[in-house]
Amino acid sequence: MGYSATLFPDRVTTCAARPPGVVGDSPDRQAAPPPQGCGQPYDGDNEGHGGALVTTVAEQNQLPAWLAATRPDVVLMHFGTNDVWSNRATSTILAAYSRLVDQMRASNPNMRILVAKIIPMAPSTCPECGQRVVALNDAIPGWAASKTTAQSPIVVVDQWTGFSTATDTYDGVHPNAAGDQKMADRWYPALTAVLDGVTPTTPPTTPPTPPTRTPTESPGTTPPTDGSCVASYRTIGQWQGGFQGEVSIRNAGTTASRSWTAQLTFGAGQQVSQGWNAEITQTGTVATARNVGWNGTLAPGGTTTFGFIGSWTGSNPAPAVSCTLG
Repeated sequence: MGYSATLFPDRVTTCAARPPGVVGDSPDRQAAPPPQGCGQPYDGDNEGHGGALVTTVAEQNQLPAWLAATRPDVVLMHFGTNDVWSNRATSTILAAYSRLVDQMRASNPNMRILVAKIIPMAPSTCPECGQRVVALNDAIPGWAASKTTAQSPIVVVDQWTGFSTATDTYDGVHPNAAGDQKMADRWYPALTAVLDGVTPTTPPTTPPTPPTRTPTESPGTTPPTDGSCVASYRTIGQWQGGFQGEVSIRNAGTTASRSWTAQLTFGAGQQVSQGWNAEITQTGTVATARNVGWNGTLAPGGTTTFGFIGSWTGSNPAPAVSCTLG
C-alpha cells in the first residue's frame, strides 16, 4: 500500500477536514511516526495484508470482520498477485472476487468498488507468472461488466499498462517509489470521480505494455536491417507450451517514418495468439506486425517495441526478424 503516500497528500485527503477518511486495520508501512492521524502527512490506514491470497481470504471468510471494523463506502482492490504466483486458476480468482464483492454489498448495499487490472510480474523464480497475469487481466473487464450494478458499481482501473517491472519494482514484483507513484496516478482519477458521485466509464482496453525483464533468450545473429529499419527480438519469458516475445523497431535512417512493418519467421511451428502495440497476423510460419495508430511515426534514431504471446511444441528457437519503414 505504498501508493497511499502519493495518492492522498494534497489530493483527496487533508488534515483540516478529512472527507473522505481512509480506513483499514493496517496502518501504512511507510507512514512515519506519530501513529495514524493528523500528526502525519497523510491518512495511512489501509486493509493491505502482505502475502495474502484473495482465494484464501474468500475461502476463509475473512473479509466480513474487516468490513465490520471499518465500514467503508469505497473499496480499492488490487488483489491476486500472490494467487498468480501460487498458480491459482483465473476462474478461481474471479470466483473469489465475486464472493468478496457480495460480502462488500452485504456490508454496504451502496458500496463503490474499484478493481485493478494488476501490475505485471517478472520474478526470476516464476517465468510463467507474466502470462498468468495477462490471462487474469484479460478476464477482469468481462467479470466486472457481469457483476456491476447501478447501486453498487464496479470500475476497472488499469494498473498494468505502462508499468515496467524493470523500473517500477525493486524485485520484478513489488513496487518501488516510482511504481507507487504510477499506481497512485492511476487510482486517483477513478477515485475522485466516484467520490464526486460519478461512475467512471471504463475506457476501451489498451493492449498491455509487457513487463520488462532480462531476456531469457538472446538473438543469435546481428539484427537485420533494410538500411533504415533495424529489428531485434528477445524472449521475455517461457513456460511449458508458451512464451512471451518482444520486438524492438529502430529507425536507423535520416528521415522520420510514417509507418513500419515487421516480419517474424518462426522455425519450429510457433504460433502467435495475442499481441500488443502492433496489429499482428500470421500465415504459416510468418507473422507480420504493423504499427498501430500512435506508434508508426519514428524520428531518426527513434525506437518502439511490440510484444506478443505465442505457443510452441518441441522447441522454441528465436525467430528471424526483419522490418521496413513507410
